[in-house]
Amino acid sequence: MARNINAVAVFCGSNTGEGESYVAAAAALGRALGARGITLVYGGTHKGLMGVLADAVLESGGTAHGVITERLHGKGHLHAGLTIHEIAPSMRARKERMLGLADACIALPGGLGTVEEFMEAWTLNQLGEIDKPVGLLNVAGYYDPFMAFIDSMIARRFLPPAHRDSIQVSPDPFTLIDALAAYETITVPKWM
Repeated sequence: MARNINAVAVFCGSNTGEGESYVAAAAALGRALGARGITLVYGGTHKGLMGVLADAVLESGGTAHGVITERLHGKGHLHAGLTIHEIAPSMRARKERMLGLADACIALPGGLGTVEEFMEAWTLNQLGEIDKPVGLLNVAGYYDPFMAFIDSMIARRFLPPAHRDSIQVSPDPFTLIDALAAYETITVPKWM
């Protein structure tokens, strides 16, 4: 049975990265969310891929819900055109609120914050604290080295092999959204 995915938390770079492929992918994901009537939940800024993503959702007639920190809001980073925005006191509170609003999570390419946010969501799923599928929009093979690291965890017996399947990976936004909706919770315990 397919999950209802009404809102997706998207983690992505506050920079645009090198070349146009990441910008194009962020816009494509934004259009896909808008076309499906799925609310974007994200960090609330106009910077980098985050701004591109929100602009594409809004241009597609979709809903963009930003959750920005007080510090970033104070620096003038809030996206002015958001459907809804909230100001969180800290990064920790922002992440918690974003996960609370979302039915699933997607990571576009990004830096340390993107990876940390994605890993926290994946870990909370693994521990059974949430049941929200996670996916990587694998633009131009960006997440191939990351998945190779996950394979190394499995090979060295720090992660059960079944847990690799708890991350949906695709270069196509529509395919990734469909995979998140079809995701069935992994029931293999994390302890080996």
